[in-house]
Amino acid sequence: MTSFLDTVRAQRWDDHRYYHHSLVNQSLHLLSAITFLCAYVLMFKDPALAALIGWLVAMTSRQTGHFFFEPRDYDIVNQATDAYKEAVKVGYNIRRKIMLMSIWALSPLILLADPTMFGLVVAPRTWMQFARHVGYLWLVVGVSGLLFRTVQLFFIRDIVTGLAWMTKILTDPFNDARLYCRAPLQLVRGGLIARTLAADAELEPVEFPQ
Repeated sequence: MTSFLDTVRAQRWDDHRYYHHSLVNQSLHLLSAITFLCAYVLMFKDPALAALIGWLVAMTSRQTGHFFFEPRDYDIVNQATDAYKEAVKVGYNIRRKIMLMSIWALSPLILLADPTMFGLVVAPRTWMQFARHVGYLWLVVGVSGLLFRTVQLFFIRDIVTGLAWMTKILTDPFNDARLYCRAPLQLVRGGLIARTLAADAELEPVEFPQ
């Protein structure tokens, strides 16, 4: 259990220090975290609507921060190139994220091609019913993406790494809400890059060079 928790902490710290230098990205992750937490609660009552909110708001804001605002040049804080960070990333790096987001964006075409999804659902009669079908489809995409990478990590790394990554992903909204709650205020006060990378748990903060 200690090894598992240490692996989760290490993955969280690597994700934070490698991919969350931008205050805009951190602020968008805060928005994403709050939205995901609302979707978690809504999942028990309306899974389709929760999936729509999760993908349209939480995932798009989260990935927008990574795609457009996070620096991709040499990381002087961690002394690592972007190519190195992309190669060693445990979860979805930029290339994998593009593939996942493409599958998400194109998946509603299945409903347009066959409104019954090959006989699995009743053909929608209204736009609201169509939207709910899309929500359930996106829920499948999200769960499949999570399970696919987890099982893949079982084979290319080990079971502990895979389970730790899945745990990290599912608990990221809680951790991000705590970690980036001050990012919008820091952004308003001026500056696009965080001056420090506050470490998770017992690790020491890393100072940016002045």
